[in-house]
Amino acid sequence: MATIHVDIVSAEGEIFTGEATMVFVPAIMGDIGIAPHHAPLITTLKPGEIRVQQVSGEEQHIYVSGGALEVQPHLVTVLADTAVRAKDLDEAAAIQAKQRAEEALANRSGAVDIAEAQTELLRAVAQLKAIERLRKIKQ
Repeated sequence: MATIHVDIVSAEGEIFTGEATMVFVPAIMGDIGIAPHHAPLITTLKPGEIRVQQVSGEEQHIYVSGGALEVQPHLVTVLADTAVRAKDLDEAAAIQAKQRAEEALANRSGAVDIAEAQTELLRAVAQLKAIERLRKIKQ
């Protein structure tokens, strides 16, 4: 079985390293599926969930707030701004962050404030989607 090595790191440290049969990442222009022998690629990531299908059949779910992705035929490297295993996400905090961002957007004070609120809203929604997907998998 062909595999690809995956390294996911953030400023806090290494989140995941290991062999995988497939990796799905939230690239800025849309989700990408990466299989062994994938063509070289460099792109940025948007907030969302990375899914790593391990050789054992187990899946790792990791939330990233953004970052960079480099793909080589036998190596996937994710340099995340922030990365958290989906099982460690705090749903209550994500809901509160979403509400704060929505309130900030409703108040619309300045262009910078709006952009920051939109970014925070994207992050919160991505976290909630990762939590929901993990909840469905467990059922």
